[in-house]
Amino acid sequence: MAHYIEKAEKLTLPVIALGGITAFPAVPLNFEVEDGISKGAAAAAEATDSFVFLLSLATPVEGEIKPEHFYKVGTVAKIKQCVRTGDGHMRLLCEGYERATVLDMRRFADYYTAEVICKAVACPDAGGLRGEALLREGKRALSDMTSLLPALTPEVTKAANDIRNPGAFADFVAANILVRPEDKQAVLEVYEPLERLETTILLIEQESELLRCEMEIHKEVREHLTRNQKEYYLREQIRVIEDELGEGGDNEIDEYEQRIKAAHLPKEAEEKLLKENDRMSKTPFGSAEASVLRGYLDVCLELPWNKRTKDRLDLKTAEKILEEDHDGLTKVKERILEYLAVKKLRPDLKSQIICLVGPPGVGKTSVARSIARAMNRKYVRVSLGGVRDEADIRGHRKTYLGAMPGRIIAALTQAGVCNPLILLDEVDKMTHDAHGDPASALLEVLDSEQNKMFRDHFVELPFDLSDCVFIATANTLDTVPRPLIDRMEIIELKTYTKNEKLSIAAHHLLPKQLKRHGLDKRRLVITEAAVGAIIDDYTREAGVRNLERAIADICRKAARRVANGEKKRITVTPADLPTYLGPQKMPREKIGKTDEVGVVNGLAYTEAGGDLLKVEALVFPGEGKVELTGSLGDVMKESARIAVSYIRAHAADFGIAPDFYKKNDIHIHFPEGAVPKDGPSAGAAMATALVSALSGIPVRREVAMTGEITLTGEILAIGGLKEKTMAAAAAGVHTVLIPADNMRDIPELDPAAVEALRLQPCRLLSDVLDAALAARPKKYAEADTGDKLMELRLPTRPETGRSAERYGL
Repeated sequence: MAHYIEKAEKLTLPVIALGGITAFPAVPLNFEVEDGISKGAAAAAEATDSFVFLLSLATPVEGEIKPEHFYKVGTVAKIKQCVRTGDGHMRLLCEGYERATVLDMRRFADYYTAEVICKAVACPDAGGLRGEALLREGKRALSDMTSLLPALTPEVTKAANDIRNPGAFADFVAANILVRPEDKQAVLEVYEPLERLETTILLIEQESELLRCEMEIHKEVREHLTRNQKEYYLREQIRVIEDELGEGGDNEIDEYEQRIKAAHLPKEAEEKLLKENDRMSKTPFGSAEASVLRGYLDVCLELPWNKRTKDRLDLKTAEKILEEDHDGLTKVKERILEYLAVKKLRPDLKSQIICLVGPPGVGKTSVARSIARAMNRKYVRVSLGGVRDEADIRGHRKTYLGAMPGRIIAALTQAGVCNPLILLDEVDKMTHDAHGDPASALLEVLDSEQNKMFRDHFVELPFDLSDCVFIATANTLDTVPRPLIDRMEIIELKTYTKNEKLSIAAHHLLPKQLKRHGLDKRRLVITEAAVGAIIDDYTREAGVRNLERAIADICRKAARRVANGEKKRITVTPADLPTYLGPQKMPREKIGKTDEVGVVNGLAYTEAGGDLLKVEALVFPGEGKVELTGSLGDVMKESARIAVSYIRAHAADFGIAPDFYKKNDIHIHFPEGAVPKDGPSAGAAMATALVSALSGIPVRREVAMTGEITLTGEILAIGGLKEKTMAAAAAGVHTVLIPADNMRDIPELDPAAVEALRLQPCRLLSDVLDAALAARPKKYAEADTGDKLMELRLPTRPETGRSAERYGL
């Protein structure tokens, strides 16, 4: 047992925290101080030229350093140099004196102070023989470690070998050669020099063993890499040789086989693909047939045969999503919720096909996307506009050059699941030519009894489409084949009313455009009256696309004014619209100021909604010609001929000379001649205009009408009544004459239009004339009309602006 001399002293010193480094006695230490408590301690020691206590942190610390984060043994040191860096840190050069153990640690001002006991343990005669033996063993261990660690500089090794004191040797080696902070701290905590050297030797041996293990692993990795590189080089040579001989591709065949077996395909599909893979193995690697088979296998393996999403059948959540995304569209929302309810009660129910029909811009495509979100299904859109080849739906045979699967299979691959919601957009825009009829190809896709085994010409395998939800969209059903319509449930999206457009603008369009243009409600306010004026005077449409564009135009101009600093808050009123959008672009047709002869307010249905369309008739001496102008279609021309024939047959009833068609020419005109017009609802208006022109009796200006007539004078039902009544209300019409059979459509009309108008049903042309003409023709007035007139006949009104005598009545 060695004999030691101890000397102890109790001190109170400021504490500098060391992170990841350890200070030793007699070993200079250069380090940087970043934390606040260490800078405070260094400043205090520098100010009093006193000692500091260098104490290492036991664990990394984020945030405030506390006493429990420190080790218990550190080094008493003197600050030899202090340099303050530009970033506010301090770089210190310290020299350690003695080890010390912490007795107590307290916070003083902005740093910690520690009460320590500083112990100096000396060994006389450097430990004698034991000390000499340990020192030699330490230097031998260091030499062995140096051979394993070439990065160690010779200067450090030479400085260590020159040390003759066991304790100093241990401190030097621990400070400069040992790597891990916990090893350094273990040496620091041993006060007795010989025991400290023993600990150091043990740690050197452990580090040397670790280095030997690392070298062995490194050697094995290098050998493995070298072997792999050699194998790769040889395999590449073999592959090139096989390619030249047309015998390559074995690895690719194996890879495809593994993918086919791992895909868990239906039995028929797996057998087919394995057979095709076997065929590919027998074909030359670079041949055209091999490329075709490789592409075929890739397409088939990318199909989501078994991947699917789970439907969201929570009706309340689905209803909330539908309400968030769209205002109105009650029928569509009810139909989707009904489908989800049935699906919840009957999970094996196969999806039905819905066709959303309506004018452009009413939200058909966005409704489909919202339905997919409500059902928690993947959404994929297939555009059918302009498709004219059956192969676009069913795909091409894979033997053709450039063959590819059809759009349905491509949509499934894009969706990544076998039960997505597939939107078949614009089914009414498909055409057909010599390559086939794509609408006929859709018949199998949209038939729930047939699409369980849908076969694409490219894939040639049956794929189950019965779990997909198909939603088709169309602007009109006129160009859609009847068999295709028969497979779909038709849901009509009507023209938005003004109130619905205002609601959509407030809840969807305005917030969207404000966010898109970097604005908010505090910077830009578009009043409801201004939005209403945009709807009435700047946009004429069934949907809201142009309304959104107009709002975006206002937002852009407002953003520019805000960015330029002209205004911080902008409020747009109807009076401001010319500044932002220019002069009024869509002036509405208004009723005349006075009753006029031969001028009737007709009502038309267009893709943009309803419109007031005046019908003008003029009679003048001639040879009995009938002239029709205004870009009329065949149906309207036939209606005009029916009106003339009916008036000829009943001329005496209307106070008209029976031979008027021999001595006069008739000209019927529809204004806006550049706009094509057609449809079966203008017959009543043309007949009324002719009777007025031939009899000289003016037509009431506040009355509008719609309806087709027959040769017997009956008024037939028409379509588009909702849009027509909305246009009539906007034009200032008071009374609308409609076919009696259309009274069943009143619950579906715009409530605001129904409240503003008087809807009068008419069964016969005499009912229309009685309500529309300012006075009755003499003979027609004397006749006993009996029950020809409906109960809702207009009362006789005073003349407006003209007298009966003026027209010879």
